[in-house]
Amino acid sequence: MNIQDTLSNTEQKLDNSEKIKIYLCGVTVYDESHIGHARTIIVFDVLRKYLESKKVQVELIQNFTDVDDKIINRAKDEKVSAQEISKRYIENYFRDFDKLNIQRATNYPKATEHIEDIIEFIKKLIDKEIAYVSENGVYFSVSKFPEYGKLSKKKIDELKSGSRIQIDETKKDPLDFAVWKFSDIEPLWDSPWGKGRPGWHIECSVMSMKYLGGNFDIHGGGRDLIFPHHENEIAQSEAHSDGKFAKIWMHVGMVTITGEKMSKSLGNTKSIKHVLENWGPNIIRLFCLSGHYSKVIDYSEEMLKENITKWRQVETCYFELIHANSNEQEDISEKIKNISSEFDKSLEDDLNTHLALSAFFQLVKETNRLAASEKLGIENAQIIMKEFERISNILGLEIPKMNQEEKQEIDNMISNRERFREEKQFEKADQIRDELNEMNIELIDHKGKTIWMKKEKIKKDC
Repeated sequence: MNIQDTLSNTEQKLDNSEKIKIYLCGVTVYDESHIGHARTIIVFDVLRKYLESKKVQVELIQNFTDVDDKIINRAKDEKVSAQEISKRYIENYFRDFDKLNIQRATNYPKATEHIEDIIEFIKKLIDKEIAYVSENGVYFSVSKFPEYGKLSKKKIDELKSGSRIQIDETKKDPLDFAVWKFSDIEPLWDSPWGKGRPGWHIECSVMSMKYLGGNFDIHGGGRDLIFPHHENEIAQSEAHSDGKFAKIWMHVGMVTITGEKMSKSLGNTKSIKHVLENWGPNIIRLFCLSGHYSKVIDYSEEMLKENITKWRQVETCYFELIHANSNEQEDISEKIKNISSEFDKSLEDDLNTHLALSAFFQLVKETNRLAASEKLGIENAQIIMKEFERISNILGLEIPKMNQEEKQEIDNMISNRERFREEKQFEKADQIRDELNEMNIELIDHKGKTIWMKKEKIKKDC
């Protein structure tokens, strides 16, 4: 499997066939997670599920930044503790991402649980004279790391003249960044240099190396983290260990809204809670996987509605497979084998989910064609179902489950409807059909039989 590496700007092969170690930068827990966060985490969820489907063990570490100025400011506004804010939004994170069918990470370390590790890390940087103590905190000296800018492809001279660098007269160089911030505002911790809290970038360096060691396989996150966050992580981590930090840097493109970056100041963010309530998990996953992960995708209701149409085709496919009993058969084994191969090749070529989805919809289309022509036999259905479930599991798509009692109730209602139709009691038959519609059950009439499918309720269904 090849993945595009931001650092080398080339595709790199995942060369460990037994275990892949991934560190994914998680969310800062001061507000609800939004569709941009969802896209990044869904992409890495598919990567992990694909590797695990190939019997590769995956260790995925995803942190929570639970100490940050944004959290402290939110707590101040609400007149509660910072811990209360972070606890609330961590709980909401799991509420939302469990509904999105995200497989939970191996571990979710929090910055506040690793203060001692962070302090030890900083001590080593100071001992090596790569970090220094100033009036406002402890800073990493960028000039001591000659390769600074190698990830973002930014030149130091350009950065110095840029407006993004925060001015602080106590720093030796405007590019130097804080690894420890002095503060008398809670939450704060004792350190050898003074009370305060860690800088943002140091948290991820410490937690990734603690759980995965040096030179782990993939470090991931959104493209907006390349600079300064990941650039600073590389600098302090490689200066600390004198070795390569991560083998591959994998970055996911942003989600824009009508071409603009999502921003709270513009009021155009779409929380995961909101999109789940309106579109449901499968439509969101289809949307987030619809383009190459590294490119920007634009959030629009039109695109989401297109995915509803596609999802209805998937549901039809699934229930046609469940009810298949035709005596006629076509030899479809070679077609299914080719679709399976195309799906795998797409994901192994830099996780091209767009092409992988195309392969999946080929499978769906082929199944629905066979069903419509009354040639979906039991043997074919078994072959297709095996591949349908494999691909669905990797993509994290899930048909809503039904228990046996619900199935039996629907079968009985359909039997009664058929009887009423035979007896020409069409009003009673139509009444049952209306009741089934209320239950989101759609009937599909075939020659000599009627099958049913249960459609997922989608508030924004067109």
